[in-house]
Amino acid sequence: MGAAVVDAAKQHTIIFTPSGVQTTADDGETVFDVALRAGVDIKSVCGGQGICKRCQCSLQTGQHSKFGLTVTEEALFKLRPAEKKAIHDGEMAEGLRLACRAKIMGDVVIDVPPHARHTESAIRKAAFELPRPPGPLVNPPVRLQMVQLPEPTLHAHMSDTESLIEQLGGALRMAPNLVLKIQPLLAAHDRTLIAVIRDDAEVVDLWPPQREGLFGAAIDIGSTSVALYLYDLVSGHLVHQASAMNPQIRFGEDVMSRVSYVMMNKGGREKLAAAVQGQLREMLTDARAAVEAEADQILELVCVGNPIMHHTLVGIDPTPLGQSPFTLAVKDWVDLPGDMLDLGLVRHARISLLPLIGGHVGADTAAAYLTQMDRMAGRSVLLVDIGTNAEIVLTHNGKVAAASSPTGPALEGAEISCGVRACEGAVERVRIDSVTHECRVKIIGHDDWLTDETIGDHAVPGLCGSAIFEVMVEFARAGLIDRSGLFRSDVAPDRFTQDGGVMTYQLIGHLSFKQTDIRSVQLAKSALMAGARLVAEELGCEAFDEVLLAGAFGTHLDPAYVAEIGIIPHNGAATIKAVGNAAGMGAAMCLTDRSQRARIRAAVKDIVKIETALEPRFQDYFVEGMAFPSAPVGTGNPNGRRGGRSGGRRRNR
Repeated sequence: MGAAVVDAAKQHTIIFTPSGVQTTADDGETVFDVALRAGVDIKSVCGGQGICKRCQCSLQTGQHSKFGLTVTEEALFKLRPAEKKAIHDGEMAEGLRLACRAKIMGDVVIDVPPHARHTESAIRKAAFELPRPPGPLVNPPVRLQMVQLPEPTLHAHMSDTESLIEQLGGALRMAPNLVLKIQPLLAAHDRTLIAVIRDDAEVVDLWPPQREGLFGAAIDIGSTSVALYLYDLVSGHLVHQASAMNPQIRFGEDVMSRVSYVMMNKGGREKLAAAVQGQLREMLTDARAAVEAEADQILELVCVGNPIMHHTLVGIDPTPLGQSPFTLAVKDWVDLPGDMLDLGLVRHARISLLPLIGGHVGADTAAAYLTQMDRMAGRSVLLVDIGTNAEIVLTHNGKVAAASSPTGPALEGAEISCGVRACEGAVERVRIDSVTHECRVKIIGHDDWLTDETIGDHAVPGLCGSAIFEVMVEFARAGLIDRSGLFRSDVAPDRFTQDGGVMTYQLIGHLSFKQTDIRSVQLAKSALMAGARLVAEELGCEAFDEVLLAGAFGTHLDPAYVAEIGIIPHNGAATIKAVGNAAGMGAAMCLTDRSQRARIRAAVKDIVKIETALEPRFQDYFVEGMAFPSAPVGTGNPNGRRGGRSGGRRRNR
């Protein structure tokens, strides 16, 4: 195949539907690169490397009078090898193109079909009120104090600034720029004003006496979604909450794909930072509008996230975290001036980031641990946040250890042929009759159980993470897989087919589950099991008093299925508890009580970090974790077709 002739000076019009986004493209640019630049919603797990086949789109040829364009087949360069292979393998229909491979050679109208667009997550990082007695906060990071200064006299030699500091107790410094504000405020308001004081150390602003409302935001930046909780820092009450998809997802569905994007694309670091900062700026603007506040009334932000989210928010190059020894640019607590990031904050606002525990154990895990420290102290307790990297903290015999295990995105629905994010209509619960093998499901947004006869009345895009857990356990309970994870087609021959040489089980409606899907789940669950066993072995812990599932995803998991799928060693369902969005709650604790900041900074220094990538025992535990404990021992599919990966170790780093 000959190379495309690229004329960098030539530009073309490109219009995306159904979004209606219109922009220009240089000759030879890919549709994917233009979509990223224009903010068009288009899926990618591999960051535009032609591997995941998620960024499918179609060229809309013909006359487009609405746009004043005539589009021909020649407007896109001919099919690339990756596209031909995707069509040949049945991964992409004839007539579709991979946006990351399709080069623009003329004016184009590109349609992005629903299956290639990210759907708004149905999992909301639920709002919460921090437990505290009624009344004002004990220790807010910023506070308001109204003062009335005495009238100056010829015999008094203090300046108004000195008089203010004296009235406030005499041990504070004042931001230099406030000398421009103090006398006009005093003159206009009978020598009365409000001092805005941070950390009982500095006056950061001066307000007229009538002004009310002092706010701060706790922000949890996940790889999939972003959650914001706005607090009144006078009363301590939660006054607004919001969540949104993390727009970085268009650069790669998992964090390592985003690191790869930065490695392979000039300006990638800046693009990731701009994407997440833009989303936070929009959420903060909405939050201000909701409480009728001005920009200078939001003065504290506390942010948490995994190490790559932490670094990309600030604009730090995340590529050192993509390879051993996974070196962090900064590990301790970080305070930044409000205008350092493009969030729409005033300069004297403060942006704080919790400390990181290690190379792949982040500030979100530190925040989650902060919320559970008292519960875990003096006991053997495992805290787990299941995600693309499962982050694990264990307390035992007065010691604390932490690890990150490369589970990948399969447990959340990615890398599964019928898997989707938790969106409206997605399957969240699964039951399979052990005799008839008939399937019933529940979908998000609908209360009734659906069967083959009724599911066709609903738009069901696929199975989300909680359903992935349940379908695997249901397969095992019904004897449809053996302990090694191989399908047993002789158990229900009428429900099994061969799809491209891969054994496939017809689940319900149009949804089917492949042998390769089982392997993806096994790789993920085995990595989590291995990580948990490593931290347990490090501390000499043989059983857990309690297992705590942190995060929005963990809240939606049934403890019985978590126990039975075989991801937590030693423990049954009775000890498994969900603790909700503990990361967001930890950020809120640090936002509303500054003593918690010193507490978590000290606690993190005592955590032993286990690097699973360097542990030789990881492989042994990984292999042992492949089994489904409740499935029967057997030879699997009697025709001998395994139809998938061999179950070798996968790295997500």
